[in-house]
Amino acid sequence: FSPMLTAALHHIATRLLMVIVGKKQLRPLIVSVSPTGSVPVSASLDCLVAEQGCIQEQSCMVLYRLLEYCAAEEAVSPLGSDARLECLDAQNSLQHYRPLQVCKCQRGSRREEHCLRVYWTGGGFLTYDEYEVSPYEELRLNLVRNIEMSRMASIKAASTLSVDGQNQCLKAAQDCGLYEKCGSLRSEYVVACTKRVTASDNSCNRQKCHKALRRFLERVPEEYSFALLFCPCSDTLCGERRRKTIVPSCSYEENVKGEERAGKPNCLSLQNYCSRDELCRSRFADFQHNCQPSPLSASGCMRESRAMCLKAYAGLIGTIMTPNYVSNSSTEVSQWCTCDGSGNEWQSCQRILHMFSNNICLRENGKGHSPCCVAGCQM
Repeated sequence: FSPMLTAALHHIATRLLMVIVGKKQLRPLIVSVSPTGSVPVSASLDCLVAEQGCIQEQSCMVLYRLLEYCAAEEAVSPLGSDARLECLDAQNSLQHYRPLQVCKCQRGSRREEHCLRVYWTGGGFLTYDEYEVSPYEELRLNLVRNIEMSRMASIKAASTLSVDGQNQCLKAAQDCGLYEKCGSLRSEYVVACTKRVTASDNSCNRQKCHKALRRFLERVPEEYSFALLFCPCSDTLCGERRRKTIVPSCSYEENVKGEERAGKPNCLSLQNYCSRDELCRSRFADFQHNCQPSPLSASGCMRESRAMCLKAYAGLIGTIMTPNYVSNSSTEVSQWCTCDGSGNEWQSCQRILHMFSNNICLRENGKGHSPCCVAGCQM
């Protein structure tokens, strides 16, 4: 055996003991995995359930545990050529176990990150550039889609009302404060994103900031959270409040000692870091899946749902790929990154930027330059 396979087998044996010891604590299986990978039509496609089914089958479990080991090693440093081949062989062999290939995860669920780890382990953690499919379950019910669309309609209707020149972003903040959950979770992320690590250092704890931002966006209804993110503005004062909603000084801008700002990172490097984090990779895949532009669609979206695109856009906030408005006087959104120094990968780098700045799915019938246009932005 190769050194990597030997280590992996030891890892598998250890995990097998854990499974045997804790077997009585496992939840009843909803899906049964056979060597042929058959799945009952009525079975749940939740990746956590698929994982439980896999570890009940010895051949599936051995391959899955090997891929877990591969993923752990890859997270530390790039795999060598021989080790990568072994991992790819295991990955290809696991393709026969259909539940792990078709399972999905729920957005914002308590075990979302564990579920996503299962999704990428079983579906191909080595293929970082494949973002055509979202790891999240589809909202198939028309009732759910209608609810989402009605929420967006209410946001748009409210935002187009003239309130004697009132700062709509200020109003959105006030409305949020009147709703206990919104006000409480907003205060939570503001504190997390503005608290300095030390008195002498101007840096913040970005990890805590991101976690608090995601918590806010996952638990607060869109009527409030989207009103804050996409409030319409007609002056720079309002635009500044809107741009600072997600505390850019901590959520994505690079900071060095004191007040000095570091330069923007390269977009390809940013995406590379994102691809090695299951949550960021999943949110970015979901964004690309739901925000694919189409000039032939009335909505500008290939999937004909701007509401789902906005949810996917908001899902990126609180990750390494956090987007935001480029300035106080513009409705254009972008990543905090640059293509300087991209060399012969300049076009690939530009593609990342154009997902935001030139994406007609993020506009309303091609008007404006950002998702806030769905909510009636006027700048």
